[in-house]
Amino acid sequence: MTRLYADENFPKSIIEELRKLGHDVLTASEAGQANQRIPDTQVLAYATQQKRVVITQNRSDFIRLHKIVKIHAGIIVCREDRKYPLQLAQRIHAQLLTHTLLDNILIRVNKLS
Repeated sequence: MTRLYADENFPKSIIEELRKLGHDVLTASEAGQANQRIPDTQVLAYATQQKRVVITQNRSDFIRLHKIVKIHAGIIVCREDRKYPLQLAQRIHAQLLTHTLLDNILIRVNKLS
């Protein structure tokens, strides 16, 4: 399945569910990149170097980065969904199944209304 890089604020419950669904998720903490105030540009660069799609709830900054940085391994921006976190993981999974290539792609995953 998809190789993902979860930024340091991404919910652990969603990460665990994505792993159960077969995705290879590396967290910022596991990569030794947490609690260092690493700029988003470097987060994206690290993920790209590792050939991983960034997954984040930091929507505005990563949407802006997608417009500026033309070459990356992909970005998934999500709206926080505290009420239905497992369903958010399912919606992310569904989006990943519909995209065969994620290089330079931005995917937006919204919460349930």
